[in-house]
Amino acid sequence: MIRFENVSVTYDGMAEPAVHGVDFEVPEGELVLLVGPSGVGKSTVLGAVSGLVPHFTGGTLHGRVTVAGRDTRTHKPRELADVVGTVGQDPLSHFVTDTVEDELAYGMESLGLPPDVMRRRVEETLDLLGLAGLRDRPIATLSGGQRQRVAIGSVLTPHPRVLVLDEPTSALDPAAAEEVLAVLQRLVHDLGTTVLLAEHRLERVVQYADRVALLPGPGERPWLGGPSEVMAVSPVCPPVVDLGRLAGWSPLPLTVRDARRAAGPLRDRLAGGRPPAREPGPPAPAPAARRLFPRGKPAAPAPAHVAEVRSLAVRRDRVQALRHVDLTVAPGETIALMGRNGAGKSTLLSALVGLVVPSSGSVRTGDAVPHRTRPRDLVRRVGLVPQEPRDLLYADTVAAECAAADGDAGAEPGTCRALLTELLPSVADETHPRDLSEGQRLTLALAVVLTARPPLLLLDEPTRGLDYAAKARLVTILRGLAAEGHAIVMATHDVELAAELAHRVVLLAEGEVIADGPAAEVVVASPSFAPQVAKILAPQQWLTVSQVREALDR
Repeated sequence: MIRFENVSVTYDGMAEPAVHGVDFEVPEGELVLLVGPSGVGKSTVLGAVSGLVPHFTGGTLHGRVTVAGRDTRTHKPRELADVVGTVGQDPLSHFVTDTVEDELAYGMESLGLPPDVMRRRVEETLDLLGLAGLRDRPIATLSGGQRQRVAIGSVLTPHPRVLVLDEPTSALDPAAAEEVLAVLQRLVHDLGTTVLLAEHRLERVVQYADRVALLPGPGERPWLGGPSEVMAVSPVCPPVVDLGRLAGWSPLPLTVRDARRAAGPLRDRLAGGRPPAREPGPPAPAPAARRLFPRGKPAAPAPAHVAEVRSLAVRRDRVQALRHVDLTVAPGETIALMGRNGAGKSTLLSALVGLVVPSSGSVRTGDAVPHRTRPRDLVRRVGLVPQEPRDLLYADTVAAECAAADGDAGAEPGTCRALLTELLPSVADETHPRDLSEGQRLTLALAVVLTARPPLLLLDEPTRGLDYAAKARLVTILRGLAAEGHAIVMATHDVELAAELAHRVVLLAEGEVIADGPAAEVVVASPSFAPQVAKILAPQQWLTVSQVREALDR
């Protein structure tokens, strides 16, 4: 169905090709997972299938890509639209209408399908993706995960023979991600749809793949193989595979069920041990090599609580987004806000940074009421890195972004650039922010926010678009900030990140707090939000592979 014949793509102004030597075939009716570290060209490979590369992106494509016999060099994206459906990393860039139902119908209208066919397919897709309750909602009022499901639904309604998906579950909660993946399985198994997708959260999807295509990196040719075969050597792998490598299991398990069957001896070796308690403790100086701010210039002093929320309620349009929420955040504490899409996580972050006004109750960050405080004063108390870091970035170069951040924060010139160099040494001043990878954009936005040294740092889905290596770097950065006394509140669907980093987990449902406690207790007790290691080694309370590795070393 999809054939790559020695494909290389070189973008204008780039000395080296973005991808090189891609040569494999995706058979009809199979789900093929594209994996590899960030920046190896996965999105370029996906774009070549739909014709967006090079017709939309520019650059030069060498070799040949055919889809259902059509050569993408001679067929533009609109000439492939009836056979290929594409969903990129940013669902907002796909939408052309205002409401959910209209968006699902738009693609079929463009293809001239009869109204009765359109109506039936819209209803089917609403049911498939759990969107029936949102059919009349304006897209602008949806959460990030809800928008992702609408974007997927909009390309399903024309019934394409090929689906190309870039990070399809990145903004979805675990339950919603399973629903979407179940839909993809049904399309593959029942309708013979061919699916090619790239996903960094391999723990969610690798067990569903018929084959895995690995893009190892510069100088190495991509190759296609069975999931177990590829995962045995892949530089990126989910926790279940990482644990299997550590324990020496053969064959490597791809599912929690298979891993549990092999884990008896490992549980015996770990019996009697337990992970060290994860307490925020009093703020303490970080080691010199990890400090983000020079000695003698600590972050602004914080009171006993850097944030306090009491009986907070927020109504947005017709939706009661939050109700009766109580939350306190202490210096040096890292809190993970979790819950299904639309539970109110982003709204709570927005209230903490003053972007929404409470309907009732109160919010304080330090000595300020956020929505009544001037932005120029608020940046020294609280900073938000939103789901889309590009929302904070508006200059033409990295250097200009850093200079603007210094000015907004009233910091000495060069402060933001010094922070960025500490966090991400490889980014050049003249680089345009849009040319950065997702992980690099996130790090730049983080440096911009940290320039004002706020005691409270808010992160909305901080690992979206990050591979495991980039996530590990982010964890190191955030741990350093917490050690310096910064409080961190992050809204995330990434259960592995919460297991690695959070002192506390706060679960939200329908705008209310339904659980608030130590990370190990809350996530282990939740079938939806438990990390893979916890599921494999239960009832023992190990959360991460790194904890198991340290215990075995001891």
